Amino acid sequence: MSLIVVGSMAFDAIETPFGKSDKIVGGAATYIAWCATNFTPVKQISVVGGDFPKEELKALSARGVDLDGVQIKKDEKSFFWSGKYHMDMNTRDTLVTELNVLGTFQPVVPDSFQDCEFLMLGNLAPSVQLSVIEQLKTKPKLIAMDTMNFWMDIAMTDLEKVLAKVDVLLVNDSEARQLSGQYSLVKAAAEIFKMGPKYLIIKKGEHGALLFHDKKVFYAPALPLEEVFDPTGAGDTFAGGFIGYLAKTKDISFESMKTAIIVGSAMASFSVEKFGTQRLREINKTDIDERIQEFVQLVNFDISLV
Repeated sequence: MSLIVVGSMAFDAIETPFGKSDKIVGGAATYIAWCATNFTPVKQISVVGGDFPKEELKALSARGVDLDGVQIKKDEKSFFWSGKYHMDMNTRDTLVTELNVLGTFQPVVPDSFQDCEFLMLGNLAPSVQLSVIEQLKTKPKLIAMDTMNFWMDIAMTDLEKVLAKVDVLLVNDSEARQLSGQYSLVKAAAEIFKMGPKYLIIKKGEHGALLFHDKKVFYAPALPLEEVFDPTGAGDTFAGGFIGYLAKTKDISFESMKTAIIVGSAMASFSVEKFGTQRLREINKTDIDERIQEFVQLVNFDISLV
């Protein structure tokens, strides 16, 4: 059940129409790890500055996260992002981006990580994602990656190299359209498959997610929630639930991925209920099972055609 997670561990400052946070711990790898450890141990590859809270590292370690791949640059600062969300909670304005240690990050895969069966590449520079893949002596059973339109704008050549080596790509609908040059998401999937991935997950925020494989399509809804405080880590939490479930079961069939998407959607629905990783720290297996059951009830129906 060996899972490597690669991504940022950072600070965020978030403002939404429903509240405002101080500087809190965030970053793709942080959200993925807090989520995936509900299903499997995690081996983390990231970089932080000397300002990153030691208690956060201890909490992750106690949670089942192997931090041997996390570089600590004691005399530098951690990555920092600040953003403000609009009323629809799907659009946001970036107020501050400080790359700090992330700007010069060169990942190193420890020898103890070489037995990895599953690899989750969080949203990072494609050159960093590629470096991790190339350092692994044996190709993992499954490689999944997240990316964004920013890398399509400035690092498309590197992104194409990574896409050629991964099995699953996770993007949102606008990113899928930009990457493929197609408006229809079905046509977009067909174009993206030519780039390398065998599976494509298109995240649509409050409208759920789509899974594409060959000619197959599966749709998972998002759970209607009464309160949404912070969508910042929802996509990363979704990825953590998805890859965590697959690493637990070791089943990478299309049918298993359908379940994994429901699990990811359920985990993401927790994440948005409070700022940062706070909600993910509170939930237990019973909470998760009950939330997944809510998803089952949401889409389960009998129909009789006359």
